Amino acid sequence: MVTELSISDIVRQQCAYFSTDKTKEINFRLEKLKTIRQAVAENKQAILQALQADLHKPELEAVTAEIIFVLKEIDQAIKHLKNWSKPKKAAVPLYLFPASARIQPEPLGVVLIIGAWNYPFQLVILPLVGAIAAGNCTIIKPSEIATHTSGLLAEIIAKYFEPAYIAVLEGGAETTQKLLVEKFDHIFFTGSPDVGKIVMAAAAKHLTSVTLELGGKNPCIVDTEIHLEHTARRIIWGKFFNAGQTCVAPDYLLVAQKIKEKLLVNLEKCLKEFYGDYPETSPDYARIITQKHFDRLSNFLKQGKIIIGGEANQTELYIAPTLLDDVSLEDPVMQSEIFGPILPIIEYTDIADAIALINSQPKPLALYLFSQNKNLQQRVLQETSSGGVCLNDTILQFNVSSLPFGGVGNSGVGSYHGKASFDTFSHYKSVLHNPFWLDIKLRYAPYKGKLPWLSQLLKL
Repeated sequence: MVTELSISDIVRQQCAYFSTDKTKEINFRLEKLKTIRQAVAENKQAILQALQADLHKPELEAVTAEIIFVLKEIDQAIKHLKNWSKPKKAAVPLYLFPASARIQPEPLGVVLIIGAWNYPFQLVILPLVGAIAAGNCTIIKPSEIATHTSGLLAEIIAKYFEPAYIAVLEGGAETTQKLLVEKFDHIFFTGSPDVGKIVMAAAAKHLTSVTLELGGKNPCIVDTEIHLEHTARRIIWGKFFNAGQTCVAPDYLLVAQKIKEKLLVNLEKCLKEFYGDYPETSPDYARIITQKHFDRLSNFLKQGKIIIGGEANQTELYIAPTLLDDVSLEDPVMQSEIFGPILPIIEYTDIADAIALINSQPKPLALYLFSQNKNLQQRVLQETSSGGVCLNDTILQFNVSSLPFGGVGNSGVGSYHGKASFDTFSHYKSVLHNPFWLDIKLRYAPYKGKLPWLSQLLKL
């Protein structure tokens, strides 16, 4: 356990390091981005082993979601950093001639990144890439729930970086609480809305800016105008990737009544195609992270009608991929984010009712619509609000670095990925420069008789 004194000391060390202005140098940032890339590449097997130990995460899911995606983000930051960090010209009104203006990005200072357990490596390293690129010092608090990955992160960061620049502090809620007492220049948090409120309240005491990557009940609308097989396959993949422990996974289906039975047949078919008759023996299916989450999810299995799945093994922290029918909006499974391998199915006859249901809930992190109807696509986009939207697929929007990723309302504050990560950890400083060679006296006192002239000038 890290003591309060050592936390304060590390924060002070990083403040002192940042004040040297070393991290503001572009070549320094590029060097450190290459170092973090080297660290990921050299420790790939150890990372995969830690993810397997924490979540029984299949190698393909771990490699694609936690290794390759991170490496691509690092490569993009290295490629574009010089352009991102250049001051950009801004327009100046004619009446201020000969002044010029620019917008200049600068690092925020010492930032705190609090990670999550479902993608315990990626959800720490990805924002770290943005923090490095923008020129900050960083303290990382990985999730203590993913114990193996947390320990490995501490080991890797200590090996490749000095703690005055980047440091990992392990520990539970008590460590997080002690960190939140400190004054940071920005806090980046990934987790639940409930904890997000605690982080935001703590940050408010220091007027510290925050990025909150939260979650929510992501709706998935299935219209009649679809490719049935592709729709079923994409829903099953996105929902049960990482055993449903993904913040952008579809949380529940809203299915047009006319197509519901056909969709259910295809969903069941895809489940068996992906994981076989006994998913518990499949090497491609992850496990629930802890006993606490297993118990929470097990209670959801008591609601509605199980179409397929429903099996659970407490010893293995295994819950089968499960489809639930006949659920009520009042059931606990529909009252909070599921964050597990259980998919409730609700039918609708009128799309207006489906939209109204979505809008009656807090704004989700993601919304999915399967439909080839362009008018319906536009209607759903216009009449709903969510962090992001994916049409005719699931969770892929997270992997597009040109799309800023983040929530709205209850699902989050701020965004990141690609240049958005650089922006999140930067302050965009406005700079106006007025040379000495011209100085019009119209704005100076005495003012008598100048207002008509000044009014005309301000119209330019």
